[in-house]
Amino acid sequence: MKVSDIMSSRVISIGQNEPVSAAAKLLKRANIGALPVCDAKQRLRGIVTDRDIVTRCVALGADPEETPVGEIMSRGVVTASPLEEVNAAVRRMSEDQVRRLPVLDEGRLVGIVTLCDMARDSNCDMEAAAALTEISGNLRRK
Repeated sequence: MKVSDIMSSRVISIGQNEPVSAAAKLLKRANIGALPVCDAKQRLRGIVTDRDIVTRCVALGADPEETPVGEIMSRGVVTASPLEEVNAAVRRMSEDQVRRLPVLDEGRLVGIVTLCDMARDSNCDMEAAAALTEISGNLRRK
Protein backbone atom coordinates (compact mmCIF):
# COMPACT_ATOMS: atom_id res chain seq x y z
CA MET A 1 0.00 0.00 0.00
CA LYS A 2 1.24 3.48 -0.89
CA VAL A 3 1.21 6.63 1.24
CA SER A 4 -1.12 8.24 -1.33
CA ASP A 5 -3.75 5.59 -0.48
CA ILE A 6 -4.17 6.81 3.09
CA MET A 7 -2.85 10.39 3.22
CA SER A 8 -5.07 13.42 3.69
CA SER A 9 -4.85 15.50 0.54
CA ARG A 10 -6.75 18.44 2.00
CA VAL A 11 -3.93 20.03 3.95
CA ILE A 12 -4.13 23.36 5.73
CA SER A 13 -0.83 25.21 5.49
CA ILE A 14 0.45 28.65 6.41
CA GLY A 15 3.04 31.05 5.00
CA GLN A 16 6.24 31.77 6.90
CA ASN A 17 5.51 35.51 7.06
CA GLU A 18 2.11 35.05 8.71
CA PRO A 19 1.92 35.92 12.41
CA VAL A 20 2.09 33.14 14.99
CA SER A 21 -1.38 34.19 16.19
CA ALA A 22 -2.80 33.25 12.76
CA ALA A 23 -1.21 29.80 13.05
CA ALA A 24 -2.68 29.33 16.52
CA LYS A 25 -6.14 30.27 15.26
CA LEU A 26 -5.86 27.84 12.32
CA LEU A 27 -4.74 25.03 14.62
CA LYS A 28 -7.70 25.66 16.95
CA ARG A 29 -10.26 26.03 14.16
CA ALA A 30 -9.15 22.81 12.42
CA ASN A 31 -8.51 20.95 15.69
CA ILE A 32 -5.02 19.89 14.58
CA GLY A 33 -1.59 20.04 16.18
CA ALA A 34 0.65 21.09 13.29
CA LEU A 35 0.68 23.20 10.14
CA PRO A 36 3.07 22.78 7.24
CA VAL A 37 4.74 26.10 6.43
CA CYS A 38 4.93 26.68 2.68
CA ASP A 39 6.03 29.35 0.23
CA ALA A 40 3.79 30.71 -2.55
CA LYS A 41 4.56 27.68 -4.76
CA GLN A 42 3.52 25.20 -2.03
CA ARG A 43 7.13 24.20 -1.37
CA LEU A 44 7.60 23.07 2.22
CA ARG A 45 9.76 25.39 4.32
CA GLY A 46 9.05 23.93 7.76
CA ILE A 47 6.30 22.92 10.13
CA VAL A 48 4.83 24.75 13.10
CA THR A 49 3.25 22.85 15.95
CA ASP A 50 1.24 23.91 18.95
CA ARG A 51 4.34 23.05 21.00
CA ASP A 52 6.51 25.37 18.85
CA ILE A 53 4.07 28.20 19.54
CA VAL A 54 4.23 27.65 23.29
CA THR A 55 7.96 26.99 23.69
CA ARG A 56 9.42 29.27 21.02
CA CYS A 57 7.02 32.20 21.22
CA VAL A 58 4.74 32.46 24.24
CA ALA A 59 7.17 31.09 26.86
CA LEU A 60 9.86 33.50 25.64
CA GLY A 61 7.55 36.50 25.88
CA ALA A 62 7.40 37.13 22.13
CA ASP A 63 4.27 38.78 20.74
CA PRO A 64 2.28 36.22 18.70
CA GLU A 65 0.70 39.08 16.73
CA GLU A 66 4.12 40.37 15.64
CA THR A 67 6.27 37.23 15.45
CA PRO A 68 6.32 35.56 12.01
CA VAL A 69 5.76 31.81 11.84
CA GLY A 70 9.11 31.47 10.05
CA GLU A 71 10.93 32.51 13.23
CA ILE A 72 9.52 29.69 15.37
CA MET A 73 8.83 26.88 12.91
CA SER A 74 10.72 23.60 12.98
CA ARG A 75 13.03 23.11 10.01
CA GLY A 76 14.47 19.94 8.54
CA VAL A 77 11.06 18.29 8.40
CA VAL A 78 10.88 14.54 7.82
CA THR A 79 8.69 13.92 4.75
CA ALA A 80 7.22 11.15 2.63
CA SER A 81 6.54 10.62 -1.06
CA PRO A 82 3.02 9.73 -2.26
CA LEU A 83 4.47 6.65 -4.02
CA GLU A 84 6.33 5.43 -0.93
CA GLU A 85 5.22 2.24 0.76
CA VAL A 86 3.34 2.87 4.01
CA ASN A 87 5.63 0.42 5.85
CA ALA A 88 8.65 2.60 5.01
CA ALA A 89 6.83 5.73 6.20
CA VAL A 90 5.88 4.03 9.48
CA ARG A 91 9.50 3.01 10.07
CA ARG A 92 10.70 6.57 9.42
CA MET A 93 8.08 7.99 11.81
CA SER A 94 9.26 5.60 14.48
CA GLU A 95 12.98 6.25 13.90
CA ASP A 96 12.56 10.03 13.81
CA GLN A 97 9.98 10.14 16.63
CA VAL A 98 7.32 12.02 14.61
CA ARG A 99 3.56 11.54 14.44
CA ARG A 100 3.00 13.07 11.01
CA LEU A 101 4.75 13.31 7.67
CA PRO A 102 4.08 16.01 5.09
CA VAL A 103 3.82 14.34 1.69
CA LEU A 104 5.79 15.97 -1.11
CA ASP A 105 5.60 15.38 -4.85
CA GLU A 106 8.47 17.02 -6.74
CA GLY A 107 9.05 19.28 -3.75
CA ARG A 108 5.46 20.47 -3.47
CA LEU A 109 3.13 19.71 -0.56
CA VAL A 110 0.36 17.37 -1.75
CA GLY A 111 -0.79 15.82 1.51
CA ILE A 112 -0.02 14.75 5.03
CA VAL A 113 -0.06 11.32 6.59
CA THR A 114 -0.44 10.79 10.33
CA LEU A 115 -0.39 7.86 12.69
CA CYS A 116 -4.17 8.34 12.94
CA ASP A 117 -4.51 7.89 9.17
CA MET A 118 -2.52 4.67 9.45
CA ALA A 119 -4.52 3.44 12.44
CA ARG A 120 -7.78 3.95 10.52
CA ASP A 121 -6.59 1.62 7.78
CA SER A 122 -6.99 -2.03 8.75
CA ASN A 123 -3.78 -3.00 6.95
CA CYS A 124 -1.75 -0.57 9.07
CA ASP A 125 -3.21 -1.04 12.56
CA MET A 126 -0.35 -3.04 14.05
CA GLU A 127 2.38 -0.98 12.39
CA ALA A 128 0.85 2.31 13.50
CA ALA A 129 0.34 1.00 17.03
CA ALA A 130 3.96 -0.13 17.19
CA ALA A 131 5.17 3.22 15.87
CA LEU A 132 3.05 5.14 18.38
CA THR A 133 4.37 2.98 21.19
CA GLU A 134 7.93 3.65 20.06
CA ILE A 135 7.33 7.39 19.64
CA SER A 136 5.60 7.69 23.02
CA GLY A 137 8.06 5.39 24.75
CA ASN A 138 10.38 8.22 25.69
CA LEU A 139 7.70 9.96 27.77
CA ARG A 140 8.29 9.87 31.49
CA ARG A 141 5.45 9.48 33.91
CA LYS A 142 5.66 11.08 37.36
